[in-house]
Amino acid sequence: MKTDNSTFDRVEEFKYLGTNLTNQNSIAEEIKNRLRSGNACYYSVQNLLSSRFFSKNLKIKIYRTIILPVVLYGCETWSLTLREERKLRVFENMELRRIFRPRRDEVTGEWRRSHNEELNYLYPSPSIVRVIKSRRMRWAEHVARMGEERGCIRSWRGNRRERDHWGDQA
Repeated sequence: MKTDNSTFDRVEEFKYLGTNLTNQNSIAEEIKNRLRSGNACYYSVQNLLSSRFFSKNLKIKIYRTIILPVVLYGCETWSLTLREERKLRVFENMELRRIFRPRRDEVTGEWRRSHNEELNYLYPSPSIVRVIKSRRMRWAEHVARMGEERGCIRSWRGNRRERDHWGDQA
């Protein structure tokens, strides 16, 4: 592609603002990288999250302010499949199990890990998938309010004529 005096090569993928973009619009690799970064982030603060000196509420705040932003960076552009949603839920439950630690079963007295329903009760905030979907909606609303001269709205609408889809009068 040529523009003015510049030439751009066609590539399969490239990194832009910390996000991998592919010509297939596949985000599976991006999500895998984000989860890997979130895991590394967890291990950097593991001593805080495994300490018995900190309350569970403080540990949740650490999770929400340090780990989640790393995982959710750029999520407004993700179009999730069920497989990717499951990977994100597994990651979230794994992190919450680390924070809430094993529980003693009241009947048998044995230690066991928390079930997903218990984690949902202990962590009443919206799940990671719901957060992603709400951020995507907020971003779509933001783009929809942009002026016609902005490149973002033109690429969002694509080659459609405005009056065909948006009801604008020509």
